[in-house]
Amino acid sequence: MPQLRKVSGNECMKILCNKFGFSVVRQHGSHVVLRKDTPEGAVGTVVPMHEQLKIGTLKNVLKLAKVEEEEFAEFI
Repeated sequence: MPQLRKVSGNECMKILCNKFGFSVVRQHGSHVVLRKDTPEGAVGTVVPMHEQLKIGTLKNVLKLAKVEEEEFAEFI
């Protein structure tokens, strides 16, 4: 099972957009808002565009996005 590791905000955003179908809605300062429409409704998350996201921050981004940590870790 792949483990989560620290990634940049840009790398996190690219993985969520390219592999999980999210799109950029807007950016305010150093935070980018992502959104994906699903049959259950819209799902959104906020990604801080920092050089490194701490593991806890990354887990919270994935929790808001409703993406499993193991699925995301496969693309790191």
